[in-house]
Amino acid sequence: MAPRTLQSATVEGDPGVYEDQNVHMIYEEIASHFSSTRYKPWPIIADFLASLTTGWVGLDSGTGNGKYLPLPADRPGEVWTIGLDRSKNLLDIARRAGSTGIVREVVVGNVLDNPWRPGIFDYAISIATIHHLATHERRCSAVKRLLESVSPNQGRVLIYVWAIEQDELSKRKVVEDQDPTPTIGKDVVVPWVLSTQQTAVTEKCATPRVYNRYYHMFAKGELVGLVNEAARELGLQVEPKAESTTKNIRGVEVVQDGWERSNYYVELKLWQT
Repeated sequence: MAPRTLQSATVEGDPGVYEDQNVHMIYEEIASHFSSTRYKPWPIIADFLASLTTGWVGLDSGTGNGKYLPLPADRPGEVWTIGLDRSKNLLDIARRAGSTGIVREVVVGNVLDNPWRPGIFDYAISIATIHHLATHERRCSAVKRLLESVSPNQGRVLIYVWAIEQDELSKRKVVEDQDPTPTIGKDVVVPWVLSTQQTAVTEKCATPRVYNRYYHMFAKGELVGLVNEAARELGLQVEPKAESTTKNIRGVEVVQDGWERSNYYVELKLWQT
């Protein structure tokens, strides 16, 4: 099947209202069907969680159906992740993520809010969430909330967003323009076709219902640029920690960044002297 060319999106009016109508309300409607297609952890994320120190507590900001909450699977109870999401229907699923019967800790909330005590978490992940925010400023704020939530001494952060560059297995294709190497991403709508089995039983001869979700598809370098901007606004240096006698310097190191299966990712580590 040929990839579907995505239509451009135009964000109008209040961006929070736009996201409510074009992201949050849709996920409430499709939660069960969406969750049934989201069960296999991505390798780099699984490796990141497996590398965490025993006893660490972290945040999954935009947890969805909570598929990352039970990881690392071979160390149950040694690392604990709390899930945050706007969708109550997805959180109902996330509370029982995994096959161990353990009830997960989940919180209804917005990734743009700052309900946590600064530095309370050892790590944070944000997987396929920030691309649903409708303006550059809101995406930058979401990164700042992640940086603020983790320890300034050792906090680790991993962020994933969808990329303009989709791989050969993708069902999506972003409209190409005259710029072969864009530095700014594209606002698009991505259809979700709700299975007929998921429609109300009272609907006779139901046809699949299509929901158009808003996404900002990131360009190469845009995510790292967003991290740099967010860090600077928080007074953080973006560089590895140096052996220095200077005190009271805070920073963040970009441990790795890249592209994986139609996504851009960046891993960060906070430090202070």
